Amino acid sequence: MNKEFKFQGLRQKLVKELSKKGISDENVLNAMEKVKRHLFVDELLQDSAYEDRALPIAFNQTISQPYTVAFQTQLLQAQKGMRVLEIGLGSGYQAAVLCEMGLTVFSVERIKDLANATKKLLNNLGYDVTIKIGDGTLGWQTFAPYDRIVVTAASPSVPEPLLQQLVVGGILVIPVGDKETQKMYQIRKISENQYETKIYDEFKFVPLIGDKGWKE
Repeated sequence: MNKEFKFQGLRQKLVKELSKKGISDENVLNAMEKVKRHLFVDELLQDSAYEDRALPIAFNQTISQPYTVAFQTQLLQAQKGMRVLEIGLGSGYQAAVLCEMGLTVFSVERIKDLANATKKLLNNLGYDVTIKIGDGTLGWQTFAPYDRIVVTAASPSVPEPLLQQLVVGGILVIPVGDKETQKMYQIRKISENQYETKIYDEFKFVPLIGDKGWKE
């Protein structure tokens, strides 16, 4: 059987699973059906790429469980053409999903070698992501403000610079808690200094390292 055909079938099956688990945003589901997750993991793990679980990648990082990616992306309530800042480029999978949704994606990654390898992969796959190597807890002031911000690592609290870099009406999605478990925060910026927060069930991410996150 052609491997690409097999992987396409596995993606369709995964999307059905995600739908049963409560992911209802068609734009998110369509994007996840298109992104070839097996290309974002080590070749030895490709046969596990469409299982709904996190997998290890280089530099002690992980590619998030597909449900987690879908859940965070759904909470963004993003519309085509919006500008999104991602904190924690990692494997590039989340960034690829955002690109497939027609969003303009900026991403910050602190691990230089990981950022460079992922940038090359995204370019090869035709995903246009503007990438910076640096401290994600400080956001990326150069291109601010953003319509949406998504953080793909666990923070002990909500970094103030990220709130400042949101447009009024913008949404920040971030896992907050200790290093073991976190709750997902969806924070909507109501005015320059007013926010509305919704909190969702427990997740587990790698720590967000930086000035406004965990110390190394």
